[in-house]
Amino acid sequence: MKVFILAGEPSGDRLGGALMAGLKQLQPEITFEGIGGPEMQAQGLESLFDMSELSVMGLAEILPKYRALMARINQTAQAVLKMQPDVLITIDSPDFSLRVARRVKAKSDLRCVHYVAPSVWAWRPGRAEKMARYVDHVLALLPFEPPYMEAAGMDCDFVGHPVVAEPVASPAEALAFRETHGIGEAPLLLMLPGSRKSEVARLGPIFQRVAAQLAEARPDMRIVIPAAASVTHDVKVLTRNWPVPPLLLDPRDRDSAEVAAEKRAAFRAADVALAASGTVSLELAAAGTPMVIAYQMNWLTHRIMERLAKIDTVTLVNLVTETRVVPEFLGANCRPGPIAREILKVLAAPERQQEAMTLTMERLGRGGEAPGLRAAKAVLDRL
Repeated sequence: MKVFILAGEPSGDRLGGALMAGLKQLQPEITFEGIGGPEMQAQGLESLFDMSELSVMGLAEILPKYRALMARINQTAQAVLKMQPDVLITIDSPDFSLRVARRVKAKSDLRCVHYVAPSVWAWRPGRAEKMARYVDHVLALLPFEPPYMEAAGMDCDFVGHPVVAEPVASPAEALAFRETHGIGEAPLLLMLPGSRKSEVARLGPIFQRVAAQLAEARPDMRIVIPAAASVTHDVKVLTRNWPVPPLLLDPRDRDSAEVAAEKRAAFRAADVALAASGTVSLELAAAGTPMVIAYQMNWLTHRIMERLAKIDTVTLVNLVTETRVVPEFLGANCRPGPIAREILKVLAAPERQQEAMTLTMERLGRGGEAPGLRAAKAVLDRL
């Protein structure tokens, strides 16, 4: 069996790696070609080009790189047609991957599977109908997504969210983290300003002022920031003159397993988190860490999405549980004062979020079959 598989950013690479492992378990003679990062390469993929070229987010951010992306789209579509695989699997990154699928479908009847359903329940519902012209099958991460895809004419399987298969630190590991860094029983705030330079540039100054206000209200509070390697330097510059220097977990030049374990311990050890909007809210829910969500984006991108939005929350814990227990501060509402006050409220009453976080993990598949294997079975069952 031959599979062409492609991902455009780290989260997609992780999904792709788990899916490839599942496919290899079920079809040992399988061969892969495509685009991916270290997780997919560890499963035997030789990437057509460096996946980092595709890690672009936001409408305004894509425009300056449009011509280069179009060249990569055409190159990838040609590689798919040359390989003539049994199936094309595209993972997230719709601005890239779905354009590849469209070009492939225009010249072949190759079956196309897309992993990660577009959030048509949130904005731009017409995307599902357009996508159905060149995608046959969707693998969904969220349990409420299949009806949207099926209504547009595509097969769709909920395969579980990968967060449920990821390890979580034990209470003993969390305690060891606190002891190692001299935190003791002090309240610990986990700050997660994002993994992209653009996110840190926009959220960094806001988080800095939040830290200053918290230092006045709770001088005993400690802050830990597990920085992504791509933005560690930016975070170091940002936090250089904070009134209470945060504990910065620098992943550079360290063993990846050690870095991952330390990050998990920090998540479990924290009493509350301030995080950029995104799937990190699910990582926090998995660790049982209550949170406040904040996000700033390019003004043009925000205005466009604001006009098209169909939902009143972007936080997945709120959406999966059909509650609004996780407070969020987006766009013009992303201001230091209200954020700092909400962090103190959550710190004082963390139990308000606990039930929702537990329910989120149950609904996303915790305790069931690994999502990568479920996805592999879904692909093979519908071929």
